Amino acid sequence: MKNFHEIERETWTSKLGFILACIGSAIGLGNIWMFPWRLGQFGGAAFLIPYLLFVFGLGTTGLMGEFAFGRSQQRGSMGAFKKVFQKRNLPFGTCVGSIPVIAQTGVLIFYSVVVGWVLKYFSFAIKGDFYHIDITRSFDSFVGQPESIIWNFLAISITVSIVILGIKQGIEKMNKIMMPSLFILFLFLMIRSLSLPGSIEGVKYLLVPDWSYLTKPITWIMALGQAFFTVSLGGAGMVVLGSYLPKNEDIPSSAVHTAFFDTFAALLAAFIIIPASFAFHLDVTAGPPLLFITMPHIFKEMAGGYLFGILFFLCILFAAISTEIVLMEVLVESFMDQFSWNRKKSVFVAAGIGFIFGIPLDLNMNWFGNFADFISIYLLPLSAVLAAITFFWIYGIENAREEINKGAKNPLGKWWEFFAKYIFVFIAGIVLILGVIYGGIG
Repeated sequence: MKNFHEIERETWTSKLGFILACIGSAIGLGNIWMFPWRLGQFGGAAFLIPYLLFVFGLGTTGLMGEFAFGRSQQRGSMGAFKKVFQKRNLPFGTCVGSIPVIAQTGVLIFYSVVVGWVLKYFSFAIKGDFYHIDITRSFDSFVGQPESIIWNFLAISITVSIVILGIKQGIEKMNKIMMPSLFILFLFLMIRSLSLPGSIEGVKYLLVPDWSYLTKPITWIMALGQAFFTVSLGGAGMVVLGSYLPKNEDIPSSAVHTAFFDTFAALLAAFIIIPASFAFHLDVTAGPPLLFITMPHIFKEMAGGYLFGILFFLCILFAAISTEIVLMEVLVESFMDQFSWNRKKSVFVAAGIGFIFGIPLDLNMNWFGNFADFISIYLLPLSAVLAAITFFWIYGIENAREEINKGAKNPLGKWWEFFAKYIFVFIAGIVLILGVIYGGIG
């Protein structure tokens, strides 16, 4: 019997479509609520020095590796690991390759819960509810409650409606709509935020450098974690996106573009959220509540807040859905590849897993927190390490560079082999260890 790889493997219709999908998968909610306050907390503009160093030094190397890993094997994570291990006569390739898939499935499960929260707050914005509800009490009374299940189901359903259409008609087409819209709306919202009285203090918080932070190890550790997970989905998401690449695609260029626009989106989010928070004297270090408590308070008080609330949560929804469709595609592709299922069956089984296992997290925030921490602190970093070792060591660093350079206008030199094989893999391992020590750094 012919398998999915042989009869149904799609390819992206354009480089733009691929890059937009990669940007969409990288622009996650954590990047939006975590990057702004880290930028301010760890030295303002000084934080950007280690962050940009790590993003464009390490992050792009990881992206190139994962893109090329998927393209070289024409498989997602599980199938790619299996093929490489088989070629080297090594056992347990499927088992090792299943770890990144399990990690991504774990993220899909808890992420869908959060996307449900975003949908709920988007509905609040449309109905103008921020003007007459107790925003703090409303959030606390919603999360961890049965109502959350309904919104989780809606989040899964929207994702299914996109992923079931495939790469060209689903994921690529929707990202061509969502990503340009997100950037346009972000720019519009940033201009409005910066026009608020008192917002300049937020700009100073973000940009005035405190160079003393560069002497503090914690600054470099947090910049490393933020950069490492900003442009990677833990050894599976970018692998599966890369598996749909044609052989003549310029992988180094795609990696740099993905890193650049993801960083640009994070900076735009920072210049929306932080100046507005300062303008209304609200907590800028709140983490996830920045989206669901701080920002609704701002829209309630600001002139034109109804419109800006709708646009803001529409942006957040685009960011959330664009990531979730890749998370689901990881599991869908694995089912199609390993069991020769068609896309429709694979999507519904993946959606069922995501929804059913998410119900306990809808109902109990302690379970939600513990589950999300386990996946984020342990499984995702471990998956990234396994992908790097498999591609750069087992597949072979010379083969890896040759694959990356196919179609590249500016091919990587021999020097890159030492950097990727030794420095990148070593630092990926360090990220895993530091995450365990600090309880998460990404």
